[in-house]
Amino acid sequence: MTRITITFILFLTSLHAVSQVVRGKIIDAASRQPLASASITEDGNQSNSIVTDQDGNFLIKVSNSDAKLIASFIGFQNTTINIAGKKDIRIEMQPGSVSLKEVVLDNKSVQHKFATLAKVDLDLHPVRNTQELMRIVPGLFVAQHAGGGKAEQIFLRGFDCDHGTDIQVSVDGLPVNMVSHAHGQGYADAHFIIPETINTIDYGTGPYYTQHGNLNTAGYVAFSTYNNIARSQVQVEAGRYNTFRTLAMVDLLKKNKDKQSAYIAGEFNYTDGATINKQNFNRFNVFGKYNLAISSNTRFTASASGFKSKWDASGQIPTRAVEDGTLDRFGSLDPTEGGHTERYNANLILSHAFSPSLSFVNQAFYTRNIFSLYSNFTFYASDPVNGDEINQSEKRNIFGYNSKLIKNNIYNRWTLTSTYGVGVRYDATKNSFLAHVVKRMFLNYVKLGDIKEANTYAFVQQQATFNRWVIDAGLRFDYLHFDYFDKLNPAQLPSQGKTIVSPKFNVQYTVSKEVQLYAKAGKGFHSNDTRVVVANKGEEILPAAYGADFGIILKPNSDFIINIAAYYLHLNQEFVYVGDDGNVEPSGKTRRTGIDIIARYQFTKNLFANVNVNFTKPQSIDEPKGADYIPLAPRLTSTGGLFYKKKEGFNGGLTYRFIKDRPANEDNTIVAKGYFILDASINYSQPKYEVGIAMENVLNTEWNEAQFATESRLKNEPDAITELNFTPGVPFFIRAKLAIFF
Repeated sequence: MTRITITFILFLTSLHAVSQVVRGKIIDAASRQPLASASITEDGNQSNSIVTDQDGNFLIKVSNSDAKLIASFIGFQNTTINIAGKKDIRIEMQPGSVSLKEVVLDNKSVQHKFATLAKVDLDLHPVRNTQELMRIVPGLFVAQHAGGGKAEQIFLRGFDCDHGTDIQVSVDGLPVNMVSHAHGQGYADAHFIIPETINTIDYGTGPYYTQHGNLNTAGYVAFSTYNNIARSQVQVEAGRYNTFRTLAMVDLLKKNKDKQSAYIAGEFNYTDGATINKQNFNRFNVFGKYNLAISSNTRFTASASGFKSKWDASGQIPTRAVEDGTLDRFGSLDPTEGGHTERYNANLILSHAFSPSLSFVNQAFYTRNIFSLYSNFTFYASDPVNGDEINQSEKRNIFGYNSKLIKNNIYNRWTLTSTYGVGVRYDATKNSFLAHVVKRMFLNYVKLGDIKEANTYAFVQQQATFNRWVIDAGLRFDYLHFDYFDKLNPAQLPSQGKTIVSPKFNVQYTVSKEVQLYAKAGKGFHSNDTRVVVANKGEEILPAAYGADFGIILKPNSDFIINIAAYYLHLNQEFVYVGDDGNVEPSGKTRRTGIDIIARYQFTKNLFANVNVNFTKPQSIDEPKGADYIPLAPRLTSTGGLFYKKKEGFNGGLTYRFIKDRPANEDNTIVAKGYFILDASINYSQPKYEVGIAMENVLNTEWNEAQFATESRLKNEPDAITELNFTPGVPFFIRAKLAIFF
């Protein structure tokens, strides 16, 4: 018995000797910025791999005290560290070239790989506006139809998301979408983002993500800004149509960045646009961010931004007016359209590590938004004397707080990451109105009231990793409360509230270094407009979405990766845009089935190619065959490009985007025209400066950007006519830039 006891003790001692838990931190050696989502892998044991958290921290159990760790991150040189018995290490990674070799099929989640691919695309194709930022997401299309100042119309996975109804957008955890907005549900105006401040783009399609709630049905997009910058820069751009842009990003604290850092960025844009009536578009953005390491375990981040924009718009025009010669494609029937908008944000994040395996993240944010939009969709259909111009306006305050407790447990052959979260968001909108106007002069209110909408939520997410498996399960609880004070109706309706529970489940299996399989399933929702909810006495408050994905990721060699996913999504209630009053109206149940293909290939060290292809069959469930089309839902889209990237010298790219013809109404008697657009850019880069030329619509294609089946009436017409109304896409456009780095 004694011999057995001694043997058992020696066995336990040997286990302790050959295994060790190591904690560490990874930073950018140049900017001293923590690298979130960097990979740590035990040398010789690819299945033992983890990623860093939002502060660059990691915790990994290695097989022995002399193990080596390999740190990798897109755009940085791989770094190998011999832990030599150390339990706490710090890894400083040097900037390097972008390489698809760093995208490996291991036990990190599929979402991490998608974010890594987005980082590759962002590094290869630097962007200069928010439209280009959104287009980084595979399968996502945007269309502008109000002179550049209004939030873009978004298309994804067979959805016309309007301005954000079915896609959740955020930056640094700050929500971009605005619920119960004066113009449309989920209005996501991301123009306050300065593109050069964006470090990473996280995205996901479908309603499968526990930490994303309202409006995440077609998917989500989460931008993250740089915590600090490696160098300052000043940039000037000029282009066709009297287009100008200036940018400045200044590093405010260049010393001791491990302790604290700060930078400020400012941007000014102006353009007359391609339309006959000048857009007089101008926008000013400012953004600042400060980071402080309060202690080795506590980090504080504060950021603030301001945005102001004003513009004129030519608006949508009927096809018949162009075809009969009444109007030029770039002309206008109501040149008094346009608007102005302002947004101011404050964002505070405090994170603390109680131990190497337990961290706590708290975030508080505030947004002030001022919005006014003048539109005329129907011209003289309702008012043959004054016309049908409308003004939608609101002033809004958004308050929010959320916190997450993250616990990492390491067992013999598997790890468990537990995330527990709670949060609240409160929107208070004053004098949200829809008014009838003529040449921007007020005539009468159609709607006027104050909106108060609150969303409280809690969630738990468990992600287990063992051998070749990753299993992620979560449960989300949301409660929404709606209150509307109608200033035009003295008989007030009671406020409404409802709860929705959303389960999520994702599983991933790595067959080999070349093949990985995954499946996703989950429930999500998009909330209805508060005015609709209260008027309908709480019916259809939170229409649910149910979806499933089945995918395969292939990496036949180190330079090629392809992801193919088949999906199904059922939506309990579709929201359809109504052009004549700018609101949304409930429609019926819908379903979408489709296939997404994402492919990336690296020909040489400097030459890359990518392609995304998206097939979708969107369909209304309760409508008869032939009348079951979903208006403007895309059925086939594709984007891609060829890029040449070097740290110094010449760089450039050629990109395309294609969308096929699609139904513009329920019976497909009116068709929204597809298009193929080719863009190109070339830059010459040096450590101290960069010069470049960017060209949009190289082939000078005649195309329609935003398109709607709209009932409109011209002044000389006896009756209204329903047909395709559109805004013309920009013809060949060229701009040049000069950037100075210091």
